[in-house]
Amino acid sequence: MKQIDWSSLVINESGKVVKKFMYVNRHAPHGTIYPLEGLEVVLIGAAFDQDVSMAFIGDGVFQLNKGQDTADSGMKNVAPTYGALGDYEVTKLYVEQESLDERGLELNDLMNLTWEDEEENWAEKPSIRVVSRAQLSDLLEQQDVILNF
Repeated sequence: MKQIDWSSLVINESGKVVKKFMYVNRHAPHGTIYPLEGLEVVLIGAAFDQDVSMAFIGDGVFQLNKGQDTADSGMKNVAPTYGALGDYEVTKLYVEQESLDERGLELNDLMNLTWEDEEENWAEKPSIRVVSRAQLSDLLEQQDVILNF
């Protein structure tokens, strides 16, 4: 029988246990259903007051590119939805530096996604955090649930 580590449990204001969910995005934004499904699941997790974060690795970093246009592909452009994540308290979007480097991208190539911190007089803060592969590995170790898309 697995023992519960009570010291790692987080309780919200309602007295409910909060789990750490990380959604790992590995696919390019168009051509598969993975990015759309991943985004929908993120919003569901956030609606249930869980500690939600996202990671973008490999071709998944393209999901955050500025100026995406899907008009010719016939696919829905879900990129604007990323701008609303802060409203759902999804404020931790980790982008792997090595994935950016391997694809010739920089932070300036990505959307400017922010959230408002009510504890600091609604100061606007960046949601995207560029981390190394090793740092991302450490973050993954801290999660209760990891879902790949």
